Amino acid sequence: MKKNKIIFWLATGIIALFEGVMPALTSQTEMAKEGIKHLGYPEYFGNALVIFKILGVLALIIPVVPKRLKEWAYAGFVFNLIFATISHVVVDGATGQSFFPLIILGILLLSYVYYNKLNAQNS
Repeated sequence: MKKNKIIFWLATGIIALFEGVMPALTSQTEMAKEGIKHLGYPEYFGNALVIFKILGVLALIIPVVPKRLKEWAYAGFVFNLIFATISHVVVDGATGQSFFPLIILGILLLSYVYYNKLNAQNS
């Protein structure tokens, strides 16, 4: 059980950094605004995305959040990361950087698998 907790918190911590902390700290920089614009999205979309990312990360890391809400947060991140990959491939072509969101998706899936393992052990 200890191994499962370590893997869960390590993976979830990485997700929290990449999907919550970094966007919160950098979303108002010119580079971030230009990145959203480069992909063809309006600036308000980037702002809304950051708010939902922060809320999603909070849902994942706060233990008392209901399981159903955590499931929705995981689903939201899956959609976000898949569509981020699609957006980058369509705009920039199939470069290595275009597929970076899929690496984060893999870490998210690891978090999800171990979240469910921990819940099965506690049931």
